[in-house]
Amino acid sequence: MGGERLAPLTPEEFQRATGVSRETVDRLRVYEMLLRKWQRTINLVGPSTLSDPWRRHFLDSAQLYALAPQGARCWVDVGSGAGFPGLVLALLGARQVHLVESDARKAAFLREVARATEAPVLVHTSRSEAVSRETVGGADADVIMARAVAPPAALFEITAGVRGPATVYLLLMGREYTGPLTEARNAWKMELDEFPSQSDPSSRVLRIQGVSRGGSRSSAI
Repeated sequence: MGGERLAPLTPEEFQRATGVSRETVDRLRVYEMLLRKWQRTINLVGPSTLSDPWRRHFLDSAQLYALAPQGARCWVDVGSGAGFPGLVLALLGARQVHLVESDARKAAFLREVARATEAPVLVHTSRSEAVSRETVGGADADVIMARAVAPPAALFEITAGVRGPATVYLLLMGREYTGPLTEARNAWKMELDEFPSQSDPSSRVLRIQGVSRGGSRSSAI
């Protein structure tokens, strides 16, 4: 409680918290190994987070899976970086996951993890605003997700090319999320649900749908 630091989450604790299979945990172990290896030469994640990667990265990403609409077929991870959350969700069972990353070195890392873990992802070395429906198979994205890429209002702008009326945004937000969220609600109409983060109770997960231009005070649960 208070300022007490939690012990690092173990793979076994992650499995109990998420209910994933042993095979999935084994693939995530490979992911962790490659993350640590590539981190030596590429700044993929904050170095301090590698003291607790199963909480800070894997659980943080995995919590989105239960919030997505059932039967989602097209997932787009904007500014994927080291693959959080999109690559983790692909290993948990999400299908047709598109990882959008403009940095060629990070995109190479994503392809290496995908190859080693047999994750069902497509990696696009592209700026997020350049991604269109044609890029992701010709249809609207069912889910657009992001972690620490841009404020919601900016994300709505840069993902207009893949957003449809039924698209759901799943956004992992840090502790200082209220200002960016208020800005977005002043400029965009939306339906909003807020959830405490399982990896950091002071952070929030936002599930947003029905996005369209025009400010509106949306309901929040």
